[in-house]
Amino acid sequence: MTIYRVRVSLLDIEPPIWRRIELSGQTTLRQFHRILQIVMGWENSHLHEFLVGLQRYGVPDPTYDEPGDVVPEGKVRLSEVLPTPGAQIRYQYDFGDCWQHAVELESVIEAVEEIEYPRLVDGARSCPPEDSGGVSGYVDLLDILTDPQHEEFEHMRAWAGDKFNAEVFSMKAINLRLRKNRSLASRG
Repeated sequence: MTIYRVRVSLLDIEPPIWRRIELSGQTTLRQFHRILQIVMGWENSHLHEFLVGLQRYGVPDPTYDEPGDVVPEGKVRLSEVLPTPGAQIRYQYDFGDCWQHAVELESVIEAVEEIEYPRLVDGARSCPPEDSGGVSGYVDLLDILTDPQHEEFEHMRAWAGDKFNAEVFSMKAINLRLRKNRSLASRG
């Protein structure tokens, strides 16, 4: 089985929030969306789409999309949109907050028999909380949370949750969640 090593970076955030994932090249974009939700820390409560050049992939909405505007994501494999190392696509999550993710195929490797895929192999920083207002709202949230004297500190700490720490994420917890989602799993 061919394994894709993919780097996903949340755009316009400094310091960067990113993940490195290993998964089958035969993963559909629908499955990849679910994987991205888990590894980034999103809650899958908003719309999303993939952009490959000008082509949109996702869940077509007959109310808003013209036929053919959005290719159904369940029929497209990662290997089709990321054909060679260095290839890139975009993943947009939450059309209101407009979280843009750069997705790059770093390398193609052979599966290791005893490893269960997909798996997270590296990354940095926690994802922003849902509905934090996009990049500018998230920057404001971080500014408030670093100043206990700020008039909004208590409110925003309660809203973000006591456990939220922008600098920390758990690879172990993420990989456990990936393994629990058996429909995403493949063996080397």
